[in-house]
Amino acid sequence: MDFKDYRGIWVFIEIKDGKVAPVSLELLGAGRELADKRKTDLAGLIIGNDVEKYVTTLYEHGADLVYMYEDEIFNHYRTESYMRAVFDCSEKHKPEVILYGATPNGKDLASAVATDLPTGLTADTTILDIEEDTGLLLASRPAFGGNIMATILCKKYRPQMATVRPKVMKALTPDVNRVGTLIKETIDLKEDDIRTKVLEIVRETTRNASIDEADIIVAGGKGLGSKNGFQLIHQFAEVLGAAVGASRDVVEAGWVGHHHQVGQTGLTVTPKIYFAIGISGAIQHIVGMQNSGLIIAINKDPDAPIFQTCHYGIVGEAAEVVPLLIKAFEEALNRRVSHA
Repeated sequence: MDFKDYRGIWVFIEIKDGKVAPVSLELLGAGRELADKRKTDLAGLIIGNDVEKYVTTLYEHGADLVYMYEDEIFNHYRTESYMRAVFDCSEKHKPEVILYGATPNGKDLASAVATDLPTGLTADTTILDIEEDTGLLLASRPAFGGNIMATILCKKYRPQMATVRPKVMKALTPDVNRVGTLIKETIDLKEDDIRTKVLEIVRETTRNASIDEADIIVAGGKGLGSKNGFQLIHQFAEVLGAAVGASRDVVEAGWVGHHHQVGQTGLTVTPKIYFAIGISGAIQHIVGMQNSGLIIAINKDPDAPIFQTCHYGIVGEAAEVVPLLIKAFEEALNRRVSHA
């Protein structure tokens, strides 16, 4: 491959619930940094039906160019149709890097595109950088069960591709004065060419809000000792009006369901306040909460890795410290109500 033919940083733009998915805006922020280092353009690649209305938002969040495939055949996400569009655009314009959100659709599409181009793909990336001179993408992610951070390179193929976990990058503050260039693309694709058919869309509802949307999370680990001991986390969360989070060990032990899990194999969260109680601080957990606004750790081991990440730490037994915190917060809240 002649790498000189490949220029530009691209972000696959995902549309969710009628708006640009937050992870796509986050990737435009990260992509802007990469593009500036390489002194090249940042482009958004948007595919769908009636999607031109989102283009201005992409400019405002850092894009210089937008490649758009707009057709009824892209009305719903399907691997085959979207893959054909990404492949077509990549072959025409030869990007140096393509970034995708590590969402169900993003991961599905990226792996299909990587197979067809063919090129490499780094999955579930949490840190991105690029070599200014060579353009080599430095995509880092937890490896070996979260015990180390591995930086993965794609030295022989282009484009270089990575999926990036939601909420580990930061979107730029929108600039309403930014403008860009829209490039409308077309592809000869008919419904008969697509084997997958969308028959019905069923939306699942749940009583519990996702923890990745919570402002306050109280998370517990194996340091709570038992499922019964973990009830302290529920009690504390109820007092604060917080969501309940958990480490992987707790979920695997059956103390709470998987939808509470924070970390590499769970959810990435960015609450305003994150309590890590009885959590040692393995890398696989840290990558899921390290961007929280305020991190408060409680652990009996003064050498626990979590104390290297938190803003405030309390060394002590959770069974002793948490009831005191519950009492203090209850009294403070009661005073607040009485003065209201």
